[in-house]
Amino acid sequence: MPRSSKESGIGEFGGAPAYADWGGSATSLPLYWLYEAAQSSLGPARALADAGKLYFKNPANPIAHTEWGRKVSALCEVFERATRRYGKPEFGLPTTLARGERVAVTEKRVWSRPFCDLIHFERMRSANARKQPNLIIVAPMSGHYATLLRGTVEAMLPDHEVYITDWTDARMVPLSEGAFDLDDYIDYLISIFRFMKGDCHVMAVCQPAVPVLAAIARMEAENDPYVPRSMTLMGGPIDTRENPTAVNDLAHERGLDWFRRNVITVVPWPNPGVMRQVYPGFLQLTGFVSMNLDRHVTAHTEFFNHLVDGDGDNAEKHREFYDEYLAVMDLTAEFYLQTVDTVFIRHALPKGEMTHRGKPVDCSKITRCALMTVEGERDDISGVGQTKAAHKLCSSLSDDKRVHYLQERVGHYGVFNGSRFRAEIAPRIHDFILSNEPGLARAPKAAKADRATQPVPEPARLDEPKGPADDLTRIAGVGPKLQKLLNEEGIFHFWQIARLDGPEREALDAKMTPPGRIARDKWVEQASNLARSD
Repeated sequence: MPRSSKESGIGEFGGAPAYADWGGSATSLPLYWLYEAAQSSLGPARALADAGKLYFKNPANPIAHTEWGRKVSALCEVFERATRRYGKPEFGLPTTLARGERVAVTEKRVWSRPFCDLIHFERMRSANARKQPNLIIVAPMSGHYATLLRGTVEAMLPDHEVYITDWTDARMVPLSEGAFDLDDYIDYLISIFRFMKGDCHVMAVCQPAVPVLAAIARMEAENDPYVPRSMTLMGGPIDTRENPTAVNDLAHERGLDWFRRNVITVVPWPNPGVMRQVYPGFLQLTGFVSMNLDRHVTAHTEFFNHLVDGDGDNAEKHREFYDEYLAVMDLTAEFYLQTVDTVFIRHALPKGEMTHRGKPVDCSKITRCALMTVEGERDDISGVGQTKAAHKLCSSLSDDKRVHYLQERVGHYGVFNGSRFRAEIAPRIHDFILSNEPGLARAPKAAKADRATQPVPEPARLDEPKGPADDLTRIAGVGPKLQKLLNEEGIFHFWQIARLDGPEREALDAKMTPPGRIARDKWVEQASNLARSD
């Protein structure tokens, strides 16, 4: 049902300006009803398939031990899983490893609004345990649930007090709660940062990179005392004009009216959000699957074969992946269309044209919140350079408060999940957070003092460079601040770093905050290669 105006869904920011609702088309509006009808009509067939799977899988049934019986059971399971509606998965993180000790983790809702809950993964630790940085992970509101970042949360839990934005499926929010658009999204973020009283660091994964940057820019412009200490933007579409991908090109080719006419529909009864206009999850999932249809067909064919062959491990991996992948949520029409228009069509943020509640979003106002950007070399959703563009926008931020990292051989999802994220990206984010955390940044100095009684040889030094000094920032992990430190220690050339031995590296590493960078970023190996190439 079209609405003539809206109001903000969060009271402390007042009502948003009234505007005409996005509407839809006569073709798209009945889609949700047709989908619900299809789901209902398939119910008996799914029940029969589920019963058939159990019957032909029962070890007491002699047919279950034949190849024909296994194939029938496998076919029943494939059909039932391919046609079911997947609900919101669980995070499933009951414990974590903290300082070598396995501790219990409890999910606790600490902040709540109609469209979002802030979940704290509370760790059961001793009262005298050292405080660790608060990290807010802003999950994407782009179809999948926040549980898609389960691996991200798991990797950060040992060293941080982790919070995550758990966005609500729009079909579950009654129409009486009002609308929710991009301005509301930014309002929610500002409210969360104020709730944390600025004692936090923010990690934005993909889509929320833009609203997180906008929220912090607005807070800085208003001299808000609760600005987060740092923000890490990962694979986000800050400037989609840089190295545009197929996803970016689609938005330009179709235009906003096409999306409004073809993907916006209305939530049907008996859902709590009945009559709310949404971009439904089942249409999003259709888009996800169609982009790599052959891959999904192959995956389900292999799943069938695993079931027939009795390969339980690979079959379970398939179930775990698709339980998450096929669980999708509806987005409010106003949020989806405003995001498409602002980020992908008008490029409002990098052009300096983006506003929030009628006020300009000026990233040059950011001076207190440190910035780290992370990109994947093979990212086909947010191309290389799109996230890094944030550094150009944050022109007033000092060099010691900015870091960029490009991870080799990972795609979009590898930026925030998987083995390379755990081994290469997460430790760098942790170092970045520690270097911008008051009270923890000084901790390594105590370690240096403990070593003072042990004579450690100093690294080879020069009073001045032999010829032109090398640009040490060409070493991944070395920024202007660390280059200055190295120069002060008499190190100006790649060959000096390449020749550092163990004790020399230890002595130099103790002067950095936090320590461990030389080995983790492989400075010696990088310097050796650079010295040879030059």
